[in-house]
Amino acid sequence: MEQKKPVDRRMQIVEAAGKSFAMFGYKATTMELVSKIAAVGKGTIYTFFATKEDLFNEIIGQLAAELRSLAERTIDRERNFFDNLAAVLHELLLFREKHELIVKLSQEIRDLGTPMAKDGAARLEQAIQAFIQHEIELAIEKNELREVDPALTAFVILKLYIAIGVEWIRSHQLSREDLAAYFTSLLREGVGVK
Repeated sequence: MEQKKPVDRRMQIVEAAGKSFAMFGYKATTMELVSKIAAVGKGTIYTFFATKEDLFNEIIGQLAAELRSLAERTIDRERNFFDNLAAVLHELLLFREKHELIVKLSQEIRDLGTPMAKDGAARLEQAIQAFIQHEIELAIEKNELREVDPALTAFVILKLYIAIGVEWIRSHQLSREDLAAYFTSLLREGVGVK
């Protein structure tokens, strides 16, 4: 006879909250709604998470870890910095476009300006930026990049890629491959006449 696995209530609550935040956004999600989706009493939620903010922060932390894991899986140490950068940013942009919670947070920020949604999105960007910064530091050590401020350069790279990959593509025809080629060429060669 098969033994039932014990139910991980904490994970059940986190998964339910993730669904709720993705469907309704941060502002409209309540502990009551999470308890209904999780099929647990509100008191059970409070044994693990004191506030909705704590629950949201847990989900954002898991999502940031998922983004980092995706980036690490994409890196091929046989490729150069620029090819890895293009591949990682491409994967992260696809993830960002398809992940329901990230899409909902973006909509909520745009439509309502909810501070916690802004904070969550900022934490995700910081996780990506930290990863890029680390890769820049490694590229400097390997003499693939000149000495630059890794934190500032990571910030500029991420913002530039988002601007091109999200905002420019909305109104212009540009394939993902062309985006990657243009982006890496711009970073590698700059725009000055040689």
